[in-house]
Amino acid sequence: MMRPRTWRNKLFLWGSVLGLICFGACENDMRDIDRIASIPQEEAVDVSLNVTVTYSDSAKVKAVMTAPEMRVYHDSTDNSEFKKGVKIIFYDENLQETQRITSNYALLRQSEQLTEFRDNVVITKSDGSVIKTEELFYDEKNQRYYNTVPIIFFFSDERGNQAATSFSADANFVRIDMESPTGYWITRDNNLFPTSGF
Repeated sequence: MMRPRTWRNKLFLWGSVLGLICFGACENDMRDIDRIASIPQEEAVDVSLNVTVTYSDSAKVKAVMTAPEMRVYHDSTDNSEFKKGVKIIFYDENLQETQRITSNYALLRQSEQLTEFRDNVVITKSDGSVIKTEELFYDEKNQRYYNTVPIIFFFSDERGNQAATSFSADANFVRIDMESPTGYWITRDNNLFPTSGF
């Protein structure tokens, strides 16, 4: 009669051990699940280094963009970000440079068709005229540049400059509308106004 009891005791002992192992294993799995769930989801982003992009229309080069780093986000926005700066050189139909834009940061918002330049934005025209600001937006739909912070225009012949609280301009910076403009001009050689190129 001792045998059935020993068998039951062994079965109970093994069942208890197996239950503890399973219970302990489930606890470890739950901790792992909690740890994995607490890890922030990684962004789907492509990072490219030393980027050169050539924009063309009808097989004619319109602009060349260079950047040390470009990040393309694969989310609902599909934005492209240039955290280390960007330089865009624009060309006419004869491949002559018409203007360039440089900035320490840029963000291309694909869904909004809007490009945002920030931090030390400099626009240089082919005649040497320079525009400096801390922000610049390009609205691709309306082909217009604009900003909402102070801006300074430096004339190409160094005979003055002009400042404004904000501005808007066409894509070629030919027609520029300024808010609250101020400035000075130095006249010489019977020329009333300096050369601005704007």
